[in-house]
Amino acid sequence: MTERQPQARREKDRPWLMRTYAGHSTAEASNELYRRNLAKGQTGLSVAFDLPTQTGYDPDHVLARGEVGRVGVPVSHLGDMRRLFEDIPLERMNTSMTINATAMWLLALYQVVAEEQGADITELQGTTQNDIVKEYLSRGTHVFPPGPSLRLTTDMIAYTVSHLPRWNPINICSYHLQEAGATPVQEIAYALSTAIAVLDAVRDSGQVPQERMGDVVGRISFFVNAGVRFIEEMCKMRAFGRIWDTLTRERYGIENPRHRRFRYGVQVNSLGLTEAQPENNVQRIVLEMLAVTLSKDARARAVQLPAWNEALGLPRPWDQQWSLRIQQVLAHESDLLEYDDIFEGSTVVEAEVGRLVEESLAEIERIQEMGGALAAVESGYLKSQLVASHAERRARIESGQEKIVGVNVFETTEPNPLTADLDTAIQTVDPAVEERVVEALRNWRDTRYQPPFNHPRPCKALERLKEAAESTENLMEATLDCARAGVTTGEWARALREVFGEYRAPTGVSSAPVAMTAEEGTALARVRRKVELTARDLGVGKLRFLVGKPGLDGHSNGAEQIAVRARDAGFEVVYQGIRLTPEQIVDAALAEDVHAVGLSILSGSHARLVPDVLERLREAGAADIPVIAGGIIPTGDAAQLRAAGVAAVFTPKDFDITGIIGRIVDEIRTANKLEPLEVPA
Repeated sequence: MTERQPQARREKDRPWLMRTYAGHSTAEASNELYRRNLAKGQTGLSVAFDLPTQTGYDPDHVLARGEVGRVGVPVSHLGDMRRLFEDIPLERMNTSMTINATAMWLLALYQVVAEEQGADITELQGTTQNDIVKEYLSRGTHVFPPGPSLRLTTDMIAYTVSHLPRWNPINICSYHLQEAGATPVQEIAYALSTAIAVLDAVRDSGQVPQERMGDVVGRISFFVNAGVRFIEEMCKMRAFGRIWDTLTRERYGIENPRHRRFRYGVQVNSLGLTEAQPENNVQRIVLEMLAVTLSKDARARAVQLPAWNEALGLPRPWDQQWSLRIQQVLAHESDLLEYDDIFEGSTVVEAEVGRLVEESLAEIERIQEMGGALAAVESGYLKSQLVASHAERRARIESGQEKIVGVNVFETTEPNPLTADLDTAIQTVDPAVEERVVEALRNWRDTRYQPPFNHPRPCKALERLKEAAESTENLMEATLDCARAGVTTGEWARALREVFGEYRAPTGVSSAPVAMTAEEGTALARVRRKVELTARDLGVGKLRFLVGKPGLDGHSNGAEQIAVRARDAGFEVVYQGIRLTPEQIVDAALAEDVHAVGLSILSGSHARLVPDVLERLREAGAADIPVIAGGIIPTGDAAQLRAAGVAAVFTPKDFDITGIIGRIVDEIRTANKLEPLEVPA
């Protein structure tokens, strides 16, 4: 009997870039985190900026209250960017920056720091997300109207083609579309419609000759989402690549197949991560990662994974390390990278890809007939479609048609040792950080002209920026001048706000169709009856409910779903969209004479902003209006909010939106000293 010889090992493909989306508190703290992560084997950086930085405000602006350093790192000027990348050689780094409205500003700061390090800027590699369309639809960090925003994107692309040829100036981002409820077809169609708008604008700007359009297309990358339906998600990626190849060849005449390659990075789905039984999120993350790694012909070029506890709060370094190790085990211990595409020739896969391609092309054509992606944003079409899709998904979960393990099925559980001490199961940001950052900013403003910085006076650079904005000149050089002059993030954005104005995107709430019927005997019918009886008891035609988004958190999906369901339950809903101060929310509550106020915050600023709203209502003599809070709110914080006077707190584990609306009616009755109301089932 001959001894069986071990099979020769196949040569492995090179793994994808492995990143961790990270940044918090201060530039110094984030720099330390980055260097630790790189030492653990991370192969690229993915920078999370805080909301003031993303929306063009300095840390001492009124809207920045409670937001500084919460969901990312504050970068207010060149000094912060220097500290963020201290001892990290940018010439050898691949850096992804999740930044959109202020992308040009942050890229300018990054380039100037690289120059100070002595780097050859033509060797800089990385990506600025810079996709403003999805900000209007889902993430809410837009600043300027669509036209000027597209100009900023176009100018950046034209500049990088000539000066930073290895940089990806835009990362067209369908990730947040899925988070906002997009189906695979909508995710493909809306992202590629954005790409068409951007490429048309670059082509028509005259800044890039036709013979260099291949360089433009070759540097456009995508940032996608992968949900737990991993076969459908893998087919989605194949469909994305197939349409992109055809689109770039036929519409833009790109002949080089390397330029037409669909290049994408991914963060897998956070929408599906649950607060209930959060340990289940680990296997969800693994399955979602397989969707973008199993298929060689549609494999991601960069992957960053969320952490198991993101539905609870900010992940700790250990949690992020766990997500990095998941990638490393797959890439280095399995045989995944040794094989050609394992789905080639599958009739099942081919049929699903064909369906996605056909339906996506039809939706792209519909958007083009409207005038393109920007017109479909301004009309409210895209937003209302996403709100409707999200509402349908929520209705499926509430009815049990869509099963979420640990949430609406298999809910019994053993005590979880990972969350036994919730206060240590997530990262917390010291509230004193904001004061330190604000003080450091004021010190920068006072000393930026002095040694060792010796920056020129910023007023001339800002005037030059405004002059460039009022002309057709490319804005990148004027922005670089501002960076070198020590201008702050808020000063740069304020100068452009003066020229371009600001923009409030459509909310999609009023035009969203009914997702859940109120037929006799249903839960929604019972809540509608409670709403009607309570309005009658109060002697009003309709109960009025204000849904508010205080601060800079633009993730409005939850607020929109509450607003839509409250509308369907018979409330008159007041919803003005995102980015409101506590003062504005209280003024609206008084002007509209509402019966309840709902505050939605996912950025962690609830501890500062919710009590502010409560205090202003008390000062206005309206303490009897119940305030309900919702968002990613740790248990300890929820207890503090209730002690401060909040009537109820809802978190991601509270998936029954109809039940939440019923609770709001109960709180209105309690606040108005009405007897509890039982509506028969």
